[in-house]
Parts: sequence; C-alpha cells; structure tokens
Amino acid sequence: MKVLQRSLLALAVAGALTAGAAQAQISDNVIKIGVLSDMSSLYTDLAGAGSVVAAKMAVEDSGIEKRGIKVEIVSADHQNKPDVGSAIARRWYDEEHVDVIVDVPNSGVALAVSEITKEKGKAFLASGPGTSDLTGKACSPNTIHWSYDTWMLANGTGTAMTKSGGDSWFFITADYAFGQALERDTTAAVKAAGGKVLGDVKVPLNNQDFSSFLLQAQASKAKVIGLANAGGDTTNSIKQAAEFGIVKGGQKLAGLLVFITDVHALGLPTAQGLTLTETFYWDHDDKTRAFAKRFAPQDKGIYPTMVHAGVYASLLHYFKAVEALKSDDGTKVIAKMKELPTDDPLFGKGSIRIDGRKIHPAYLFEVKKPSESKGPWDYYKLVATIPANEAFRPLKDGGCSLVK
Repeated sequence: MKVLQRSLLALAVAGALTAGAAQAQISDNVIKIGVLSDMSSLYTDLAGAGSVVAAKMAVEDSGIEKRGIKVEIVSADHQNKPDVGSAIARRWYDEEHVDVIVDVPNSGVALAVSEITKEKGKAFLASGPGTSDLTGKACSPNTIHWSYDTWMLANGTGTAMTKSGGDSWFFITADYAFGQALERDTTAAVKAAGGKVLGDVKVPLNNQDFSSFLLQAQASKAKVIGLANAGGDTTNSIKQAAEFGIVKGGQKLAGLLVFITDVHALGLPTAQGLTLTETFYWDHDDKTRAFAKRFAPQDKGIYPTMVHAGVYASLLHYFKAVEALKSDDGTKVIAKMKELPTDDPLFGKGSIRIDGRKIHPAYLFEVKKPSESKGPWDYYKLVATIPANEAFRPLKDGGCSLVK
C-alpha cells in the first residue's frame, strides 16, 4: 500500500510539473482566442454569436483547461469593414495579448487580418471568409483556411450545373473581394465544363433592392443566374427573383454560397430545388447530429453552419498543436498544425497543406421540397460527394509563395 501511495504521489508531482512546464511556455500563462465576426449584419446568423459558441465548445471538448492551460475568449464585430477589422486585430495582438483570431466572415477583412497576423507572428484560423486568395497569391505561414473557399464552391456548384445543361451564365456579384473571387473562380469552372458567361453586374454589399440587377440577368437570357454573394444578400436576391418569376420563366438560380441559415430564412417553398456545395451538414452522421443538438440551444435555436463547424474543428486542432509544442508561438503552432494529421468529429480525418488549405471532402446538395422534409432544419439531400483530393484547388495552381 505504501509503495502504491508513493507511486501515485510521484505521478501527481510529475503531472503537476508537466502542466507547469507546458504553462511556462504559454505567453501570459493563457491562450487568448479572438472571435472576429459579423455580429450585427448580413452574416450574423451564419457566423456571429454562433462562432463564439463553437469556440467555447472547442475549449470544453478539448479538455485543455483540465490539463493546466487556461483559455480566454474575446469577441468583436468587424462590421464588414477592413479598416475596422484591422484596427481590432492590431489592438488584440498589441494590447490585449490575443494569440489566435478565428472566423472572420468577410474576405476583405480576412485578407487584412491575415497580413497583420503574419506581421505580428500570431495565428489566424479562417473559417468564415471565402476567397481562395488566402491560400493563393495572398497565402501566409500564419494562416490556415479551414471550411471552404471560392474555388471549391465554383468547382462544386458551377461545374455540376454547367454539365447538367446550364451552359450559359450571368453573374450577380457582391462588389468586394469575396464576390469577385467567387465570380472569377466560377467563370473558370464554367468555361472548363464547356459553358460560357454572357455578362455580370456588381452589387454593393448588404444590398436590399436587387430588382434592377435581376432584370439585367433576366434580359441576358442566360440559362443560369449565378449569385456570387452570401448571407442576407443571397436570401434577398432569391426572394426577389421569385417575385419576378425568373425561375418560372425557365432560368435557373445558382446560389454559389448558400448556408443552411439562408435556406431556413427563405423557407423550403422558396428554396426547394437549389443546388449548393458545403463541407459540413449537421445531419451527416451521429457525431454531427450530436454537435448540432448541443450547439443550437446556445445560439437562438440556429443549427450550425460550416463556418461554425470550422471554428470548432480548427480550434481543436490548434489546441493539439499548442500542447505538442508546449508553446503558443503563432508561427510555430501553424507549422505544427500543418505537420499533424487532422481528425475531428465534424470533418473527420484530413490534412493541412503547406499553403494553409485544410483538405476534406465537399458535398453537393439539393434543397428538399417541403414534402420531403421530416422536421426542423431537415433541408438537404445529398447529390454527390466530392473527394478530398478533388474538392480544392490543386496545390500547384494557387500561386502561393510557400509552395516550392
């Protein structure tokens, strides 16, 4: 018994020393996470407060605090303005000792934050923005792009619709980095699949009236009207297209970035038949359903989007890298995250490339008819699975300076 007691005491002391050593390498003895998101505008439901919930769930599920490492979470609203987002990021890094920024659902803001993060030697886990430039010409050794990007969306929805007969397109495009990248990548996918683009119109972000833009698209006679926008802009354009009878007139709408929160806002009678591409769906398997069941009550009943899933999964992997290194040095942690294989309940097994692109499968969905839905948030039926090695742009094609 005395031998056993001495052994247990030795283990306890060793554990305490290990925890202390790990903590000693953590700046300020705490890992500080900054959730930078849209808390009040067109992207608030697909990210927003839900991203804070996802971050808290990641901390809890990782068990990192039980192993002696303290974690704090702060959040802020970037207002979809790069200057506001940049100012918050600098203050967080310089004055508030934030170690890692997550989410950022606005590509213009994300590109600015990525650059500042590199300058400060911190870490940026981007699950909210779409532009594929984050792993292309604007890639950084301090940024990982997790959930989706414009190349993936274009080669999912764009290629599928073109090959199914929608071989002429007109784009209604959000006039900032995300919309421009999405139109660019989808145009390339459409042309590669044998289609052509008849025209486009650029629309200010967070627009309420799409009537003149929809009339231009209708007049083009294009078979597909590509909506290179997101969030409230997507739902507004689809609702107003229905009022103009555009789909009844024979043209198809391609929601190039549609989240489950958008489908919920539209309702199945309006959204039914939409084709879309996502990398996460809450009803995919038992693990995703369990996550959604815990998540929704904490976010006004909203079911998790792939942005929320990306915040959760990327932080789980971040914590693994921090603990492996016993350090929260941003540049080193991002390098370690790329070195370690990924494995989490929401995206499964995967990897992170040298350009910062997280690799996992993507899924082509069709929105169900009301008669096909079995309950709340049961909105998608699977059309096709795009394998991980095909879902994202080939490494050699991105133009990332990190790729030898």
